[in-house]
Amino acid sequence: MKKFKVQIVITVGIMLNVVGAYIAMSLSIPFYMDSIGTLLAALLLGPKYAMITGVLGSLTSGILFDMYSFYYAPTQLLTGFFAGILYHAHWLKGKRMPLGIMMIGLPTSLASAMITAGLFGGITSSSSGIFALLLNKAGLHLVVSVLLVQVITDCTDKAIAYFIAKLVIEKGKLKEKWGIKWNATAK
Repeated sequence: MKKFKVQIVITVGIMLNVVGAYIAMSLSIPFYMDSIGTLLAALLLGPKYAMITGVLGSLTSGILFDMYSFYYAPTQLLTGFFAGILYHAHWLKGKRMPLGIMMIGLPTSLASAMITAGLFGGITSSSSGIFALLLNKAGLHLVVSVLLVQVITDCTDKAIAYFIAKLVIEKGKLKEKWGIKWNATAK
């Protein structure tokens, strides 16, 4: 039964990541919306399965509609790892929650900025790249421009993803139905 629950949560998580990324790209919103399912898996199953969910979501998006997603799969590893650890260590509750979200967003931002600046010269399929290029043309170094935009967009994106995942879990009473003690998923 545990294996079946894990497979269902991962599958739903991948679908949420892909649909969220597609909506963000189609509407040209400056957030990525590609980690809602990763956060859902992190909250229900812990870091291990959140990381799997995130990478598979990136690969699926890359195959279906956004080839840039392939290159950002490592950022999903970071998102899944930190979200799973921080949630289960109670860093995403109460007064600590904003700091916890930043602790998820900052490593992701750094990795994303290195990928965006190093591989793509600041331009990707995300509409947030426009802001990075504007900052660069205003005189900031490209890496600094991309990093600044990534920090703002990644932290906001992770906050939105967290609240959506938490809402889905609470409204559907999924923790009781589908939650597995995260340390049990390491076996």
